[in-house]
Amino acid sequence: MSSEHPQHPPVSGLLSLDDALEKMLSQVATQCIATRVPLTTAAGRITAADVTSPVQVPPFDNSAMDGYAVRLADLDAGVLPVAGKAFAGNPFEGEWPANTCLRIMTGAPVPPGTEAVVMQEQAEVTEQGVRFTAPVKAGQNIRRAGEDIEQGAVVLRAGVRLGAAELPLLASLGVTDVAVYEPLTVAVFSTGDELQPVGTPLQPGQIYDTNRFGVRLMLEQLGCTVVDLGIIPDDPQALRKAFQQADAAADLVISSGGVSVGEADYTKTMLEELGEIGFWKLAIKPGKPFAFGRLSHAWFCGLPGNPVSAALTFYQLVQPLIARLTGHTAWHLPPSLRARAVTPLKKQPGRLDFQRGMAFTDEHGELAVRTTGHQGSHVFSSFAQANCFIVLERDRGSVAEGEFVTVQPFNRLLGG
Repeated sequence: MSSEHPQHPPVSGLLSLDDALEKMLSQVATQCIATRVPLTTAAGRITAADVTSPVQVPPFDNSAMDGYAVRLADLDAGVLPVAGKAFAGNPFEGEWPANTCLRIMTGAPVPPGTEAVVMQEQAEVTEQGVRFTAPVKAGQNIRRAGEDIEQGAVVLRAGVRLGAAELPLLASLGVTDVAVYEPLTVAVFSTGDELQPVGTPLQPGQIYDTNRFGVRLMLEQLGCTVVDLGIIPDDPQALRKAFQQADAAADLVISSGGVSVGEADYTKTMLEELGEIGFWKLAIKPGKPFAFGRLSHAWFCGLPGNPVSAALTFYQLVQPLIARLTGHTAWHLPPSLRARAVTPLKKQPGRLDFQRGMAFTDEHGELAVRTTGHQGSHVFSSFAQANCFIVLERDRGSVAEGEFVTVQPFNRLLGG
């Protein structure tokens, strides 16, 4: 934080993002059970145990170059006739006379007795044989068996998400199935008489339920099984029934709306009757109201009703919670970076501010960032135009053009 920003005391009663996350993660552990699935159906799943290699890689000593296999003592002869050839998949198996060399190709098993492979660029072929034009060192250009992966070595730790980098590795080792965690089951619903499903014609005073739509998309990207309970009207009996149904059906329940100060008190009273729920005022912007706790069976997260606030609290709080519940110990957010602001940024001290920005490399090859414009919690287009959060410290005020700020690149959940 630059020196021109004076220190301001924290706003009373607000919980910091770090403290909220610590409170959540300190209470939960991996919720999902382990199972074994074929490699062909394991994409997106989380490893439930370390995966070890059943073989060594490479499985045999082989040539790293196209060239010639030699024994060091034979090099004194000067010119070595070629006594045979070794190819990948077709090794040399005959007798190898003294004072000769063998033509060998990349990946071919080195014949017994080979002490070095000389690349063809360092060889001169004559009618009498091959003369080598550079010094030869013992072991050069030979890939030893097990040099890459030893048999029994751990190739993937538990808690890793299996994707395009991990699955081909396992396939190359002959692994046919893998221990993974079962998907987390998450029940979602929205509350509010003004909400309508996406695609339904709107009447005066109605809006589309973008929160549930967005939350469901993010849950599917995280590999969760989603139970969608739709839109629940502002009615105590309907809401109680929805919570009970969600609690019975899922490992985690996520609602949006009904957690702000001034909204129906029966929501808080009902949740406290059904479990142990904390209603928090977070020291972040957007996303001040948030609820977390335990129902009789499932964990619960209550998101704010404003679309940007719901998306932000899901990204910063619910996403790491799901990682913990699903055993995804390798999960982490992209590292934060330092960037120069090329547009002014408005901010009041008091809350950690996550403004949406577009980071880019400027003409000097340095990282810069500009705002996406209006940062209101109802302006969801700010996400579609952004590739990062501009993270402005709790004590910081407005930022002038040219000042440096912290940026947090989006991960794949928001298109990063």
